[in-house]
Amino acid sequence: MQTFTLKGEYIQLIQLLKVMNWVEHGAMAQEVVAEGYVKYNGTVDFRKRLKVKVGDIVEFDGNQVTVI
Repeated sequence: MQTFTLKGEYIQLIQLLKVMNWVEHGAMAQEVVAEGYVKYNGTVDFRKRLKVKVGDIVEFDGNQVTVI
């Protein structure tokens, strides 16, 4: 499992996918979220602009990150 250190109150889900290098660009991030390939705290979430905060766990394509 990887960790991501948050430098503000939150990061949008699609931005987190890009920062983690799990997708190549923003359009791809939006697509994988819309298709239901991303899990947020254990459940599929389709909100592209979801505010990910400290303590949240995001999963995609066999990768998992905890926001600290």
